[in-house]
Amino acid sequence: MKIVGVCACVAGIAHTYMAQEKLTQAAEARGHTIHVETQGVIGQENELTPEDIAAADVVVLAVDVEVTGKERFKGKKVIEVPTKTVVHDADRLLTRIEQLLSQANE
Repeated sequence: MKIVGVCACVAGIAHTYMAQEKLTQAAEARGHTIHVETQGVIGQENELTPEDIAAADVVVLAVDVEVTGKERFKGKKVIEVPTKTVVHDADRLLTRIEQLLSQANE
């Protein structure tokens, strides 16, 4: 599965980067390709390209605040959760996403 995501927390510091790390680690451990953009106090980092988004099977928004550029994901399957969901159990989230995509393809 190809995943793109955006992580952003209220302060734009700790949980943003913790969510990015946990989501990336869990996805790679499951054999998925992932690219995660962060939006925080220093702006956007690892910005997603239109090509990244077009190739993605799913968009994961691990956010606690409104993020810039949500319109980029129009027409994509978008899963939005709080950053704490990813920080505490990214693997469980990915299991749910895999199940949802599997059901959608049946």
